[in-house]
Amino acid sequence: MVRPIIILLGAIPVLAALFIVVPTLLRPEIPNVAVNSDDVISIEYSKEHLKKISFGLTQSIGADTAEVLTISNDGQTTYSLTKNGYSEPDKQYQLSKDEVKRLTALIKETGFMEIPTTSYPVKSDLNEYEKFGLQVTLDGKSINIQWPDQNSTQKFIPPLITEVQSNLDSVIAEITK
Repeated sequence: MVRPIIILLGAIPVLAALFIVVPTLLRPEIPNVAVNSDDVISIEYSKEHLKKISFGLTQSIGADTAEVLTISNDGQTTYSLTKNGYSEPDKQYQLSKDEVKRLTALIKETGFMEIPTTSYPVKSDLNEYEKFGLQVTLDGKSINIQWPDQNSTQKFIPPLITEVQSNLDSVIAEITK
């Protein structure tokens, strides 16, 4: 017969692990403990739908649609859209302080500012693809990253980049609805 004290001692590490894992599963968002009220952030996100245009012997790549989202530290947001060479009027939007804090936490706490700038070459046989650009300035330090959609390149796009892209796309969806 197993002594109750041995069962109790074996249960302590299991309970400690549960106390650590359960809150993480219930709150999967990125914590914002490192975000200070002194943090200054500005974000410029661009999304272009590019097409290859043939001029007989030569080819060129042109943007069919271009979207630019600019977010300032106070939450003031501007969305610009250009379709077929014609610009639509800019849309102004105000993000809440919590939303700006969440975006700042996503960029600051995940190490996004430390991502090395890498070239993501596009496959040569494509006629259409999406290209993204992101310039983030956080507390005076800037990073500028450009990448195509994952299906257009053979290089691996880090999930951190696609997570930030997804969050910014949701801001665009909120503005354009």
